[in-house]
Amino acid sequence: MLEPHYQGEKVMTADIPAQMLTETAETVLRRRYYLKDQEGNPIETWETLCRRVADAVAEAGERPANFEELRRLFFEMIYRMDFLPNSPCLMNAGTDLGQLSACFVLPVPDSMDGIFSAIRNGALVHKTGGGTGYSFSRLRSKNASVRSTQGVASGPLSFAAVFDAATETIKQGGKRRGANMGVLRIDHPDILDFIVAKQDQEKFNNFNFSVAITDAFMTALAEDGEYDLIEPATGDTIRSLKARDVFEQIVDLAWLNGEPGVLFIDAANQGNPTPQLGLFEATNPCGEQWLLPYESCNLGSINLARFVADGAIDYRRLEETVHTATVFLDNVIDCNRFPIPEIEEMTLKTRKIGLGIMGMHDMLIQLGIPYGSEFGRKTAAEVMQFIHDAAEAESMRIAEKKGAFPAYDASVNDYPARRNAALTSIQPTGTVSMIADCASGCEPYFSIVMIKHVMDGDRLILINKYFEQVARAEGFYSEELMHKVADSGTVIGHSEIPEKWQEIFRTAQDISPDDHIKMQGILQKSGVDSSISKTINLPGTATRADVKHSYILGYNLGCKGLTVYRDGSRDSQVLNTKERSESSTPTAVVSSNGKRNLPDVLLAKRYRVKDQDQKSVYIIVCFDEDEKPMEVFAKFPFDNRIDLKDKSTMWTTTCRLVSLALRFDVPMNEIIKQLDRSSGHMLDLPAQLGKLFKSFMAGTQYGFASICPECGGQLVFEEGCETCKGCGYSKCS
Repeated sequence: MLEPHYQGEKVMTADIPAQMLTETAETVLRRRYYLKDQEGNPIETWETLCRRVADAVAEAGERPANFEELRRLFFEMIYRMDFLPNSPCLMNAGTDLGQLSACFVLPVPDSMDGIFSAIRNGALVHKTGGGTGYSFSRLRSKNASVRSTQGVASGPLSFAAVFDAATETIKQGGKRRGANMGVLRIDHPDILDFIVAKQDQEKFNNFNFSVAITDAFMTALAEDGEYDLIEPATGDTIRSLKARDVFEQIVDLAWLNGEPGVLFIDAANQGNPTPQLGLFEATNPCGEQWLLPYESCNLGSINLARFVADGAIDYRRLEETVHTATVFLDNVIDCNRFPIPEIEEMTLKTRKIGLGIMGMHDMLIQLGIPYGSEFGRKTAAEVMQFIHDAAEAESMRIAEKKGAFPAYDASVNDYPARRNAALTSIQPTGTVSMIADCASGCEPYFSIVMIKHVMDGDRLILINKYFEQVARAEGFYSEELMHKVADSGTVIGHSEIPEKWQEIFRTAQDISPDDHIKMQGILQKSGVDSSISKTINLPGTATRADVKHSYILGYNLGCKGLTVYRDGSRDSQVLNTKERSESSTPTAVVSSNGKRNLPDVLLAKRYRVKDQDQKSVYIIVCFDEDEKPMEVFAKFPFDNRIDLKDKSTMWTTTCRLVSLALRFDVPMNEIIKQLDRSSGHMLDLPAQLGKLFKSFMAGTQYGFASICPECGGQLVFEEGCETCKGCGYSKCS
């Protein structure tokens, strides 16, 4: 058993019943998970949802003899939040849709029929709530010859745009957004175009892009040499490039806005559990599931926050839960309804599951161990290895009763016969961790104390439950301190907080990039079959050299992929790029009638939104020296068009009235109230302005972050994706 690092100063936590949901959890469940009647009103509670899911998965196609026992075990495990399955399972189990998997990889063959079949198949997956990964590496390069038409190819990016447009159309009607991973090998002739494809953040909005980097490329990089570009249609070497130049281009774009990510494809294939079936080409949208073409995987996560008792890990109860969760995920395969026959056939051949974790930071906090410490990594690795070994033992027991996965071949596979080709991964748990009130996946908490602005103008303090408990127990809790922590965004540097608690409660941006990568690397080697979805947080001041160092360190530590995010790099575009200072910032002067007279030059930010007809509209917000909004403008890209004239005039009038209210210092919450009352649709102008203003009121020291399109809250970049901690929205699901 592992002992806590700080003896005698443990964080004691009550075993609160899972039915006591937080307000945020209940909001997420009502918006996204509970079944609804024809008027859109929820008809479920957390208990009835858990029973629906448990009963459907225990049934597993044909009701087993131990059905009653299974449904009880599954229900208790989910209801207590010891384990939660992925969102499609929570949403669809026991319903007519019945598609329970989260991630898929679909092949993109180098033919027109194959390409558009892939688009069709992706649309069917998205319609049922799944995310898709595509490798475009098989497609011949731009301007390569096409014998059948005597013409030339348009290249992978042109077809990726078609996939993107199809996703944009399909996602409009579902509970979950369609999301894609687009992958191109580093040795594809079009790689340079691919690397810069998302420099314009308005393109390929339904894709995460990642470069599949080979060992040969990394060797060339280390030797400052060249590597070959291979035409996929012929296998011929087209030309050679300097590895350093290409790598610096990847680093430059990743520094700019976090994309493309990198996938170490040879490291992934070294861990391929069924090489006899083919090689990995791509992952799911968040990068933690390497899958063969047409494979799918259903996911679920152990809530490690629930397995600390008296300052130590409760391995006995953890083992029992892992066994039950493994049976649950294997059963999901049998009661699943697959979008297309090819996916069903391939999934049943390998029966992969993705048993992951969440609440890892909660576990370390309760043990009194800093996330970024060597002991923190050692502890996390031992727990992850324990989970893998327990899952493998259970999978072997299932195989004895039901048979190993059909593609298992003892002459090829160097592991014992088991029911599932792959067992573990660490996936994003954005919304399910909000339900469970714990940290996402293997990520540290993004913040410890936050301020939530409500409609009556009050500021509500949202405090991490462990931090509040420690602060009160040790006598350093005060409202003033909590506000100071919220305003600074960190517990570091506050003299009132003992140094040991500052270390334990370090958050994502307080932990060094190297410590983030080392955590990912040690977890990858300690019981993770597939891969890990994790964000390497870099400060806004990070250099391109810092990004380069992160990628190389991740490769050397055995990571199968890496996503870096430099703080603020995805914030809305700033129109005036001149740095603000007290001496250079124009000041708004208040006139005798109380109206602010604005200077000729103001700082501004531009936001691109969509109207009811899904047409782009640009909202421009101007700020005074205190970063308070003073003016708003709305502009259609082609507002001289006759069919947009009336709409443009209406939006312009609304903006003028709002700007006038701002210049007379009408309280922001009063303006928001009126905008909310005037909103007839989530995508109309009053709704868009209301969301923007709510986000300004919730602004942190990191500046005005990206805006949640559903609730107007702050988006944070975590687990490889932008997510909202307020309502559970995720750009990747």
